[in-house]
Amino acid sequence: MHKNNRDVTAADKRSLKRIRKRIAAALLGAAMAVSSFQTAYATKQDVEAAKKKVSSIEEEKKKVQATIKNLEGLKNDAAAYVKELDGNLTKLEGELDELSSQISTKEQEIADTGIALEQSKATENKQYADMKLRIKYMYEQGNTNYIDMLFQSEDMVQLMNRAEYINKMSSYDRKKLDEYAATRQAIADEEQKLKDDKAALVDMQEKTKAKQESVKTLRAQKNKEMQSYAGQIDTAQSQVDQYNADLAAQENKIKQIEAEIKRKEEEERKKAEAARKAEEEARKKAEAEGKKVSATDKAASYNVASLGNISFKWPCPSSSRISSGFGSRTSPTKGASSNHQGIDIPASTGAAIVAAASGTVVVSTYSYSAGNYIMISHGGGVYTVYMHCSQLLASEGQTVKQGQTIAKVGSTGYSTGSHLHFGIRSGGRYVNPQSYVSP
Repeated sequence: MHKNNRDVTAADKRSLKRIRKRIAAALLGAAMAVSSFQTAYATKQDVEAAKKKVSSIEEEKKKVQATIKNLEGLKNDAAAYVKELDGNLTKLEGELDELSSQISTKEQEIADTGIALEQSKATENKQYADMKLRIKYMYEQGNTNYIDMLFQSEDMVQLMNRAEYINKMSSYDRKKLDEYAATRQAIADEEQKLKDDKAALVDMQEKTKAKQESVKTLRAQKNKEMQSYAGQIDTAQSQVDQYNADLAAQENKIKQIEAEIKRKEEEERKKAEAARKAEEEARKKAEAEGKKVSATDKAASYNVASLGNISFKWPCPSSSRISSGFGSRTSPTKGASSNHQGIDIPASTGAAIVAAASGTVVVSTYSYSAGNYIMISHGGGVYTVYMHCSQLLASEGQTVKQGQTIAKVGSTGYSTGSHLHFGIRSGGRYVNPQSYVSP
């Protein structure tokens, strides 16, 4: 069980490293996306792309949280096992206390038995010494005194009593010697038994101490594992906290971008409305005065049309054909819109793309859908867009003149062939370019 815990921990470490890399990449992507939004103009598609990045980061965060949950499970398992080991240690300590008490009792019993044995030996020795004195006396006096003592008896009763006394004394001495010898042996046997019991208790005590040390070592190991799990959990949780902060910051930036888009759209709508009214007034005034647009005012190479006070020229001098018009259509490729927000002008790769009107480049970048594209602000809330370029020749912040080459035709992004997607945005929405420009 515990070896598997260590294996899982190593796997969790590898998983955390992979997750850190994926989250770092996702955060970098989100940061780059937000950075690109903070140009002079941002679209709702950019906001959606940023939201997808946020979702990706949240998914990675969930993986880290799953790893944290797994580590917490391992930590709890180790804690439960440590608790079990603590219980075992308490039990072993109780057993050791009991064994120590039993050993002390045995030692006292051995001491008491030793004293009793010495006393028994002393009694036996005294009895033996007394008997030897009597035997010695009888031997030294010989049988004469023994016989004299018997025949000096006054009568038969006294004779019998004296003979019986002598026999009883002999029997008593023998009996006592046998009793004392048996007692001494019994005490010696008891002493040996107590010593054997003590040796068994000491052996059990040593084994219990060894078991106690083993449990202590295992408990220390499990405590170390718990500390390791806790450290990994703290590290992962710190990452989750940081990701939460980053996600909150990203969400706040997205809200700011959306608010800015809404503000700009409203500003452009108002400007467009003012321009429309001014254009209407100018048109009415021109009609009243009978003014006409002279053909000589048109450019030699292009037809020119106006939006407010802005005149446009055809953006692709090498091609005058339109392969897909403005509005509803069948999507030509996966990812392409079925609501076409411009016109497609087929042309050779590398053909020149010119600015339809003078203005300032506000976007010059790459998008997965539009490919390489440029957006030019012409003032008054009017923008022109040039998509799917093979090469961009104008950069953000650059001022360009009408007819200046700004890019080259290509087929980048969602595209089925070399062409220029040209769009005009006015009042916060795309309008049909064919209403304002023609080959």
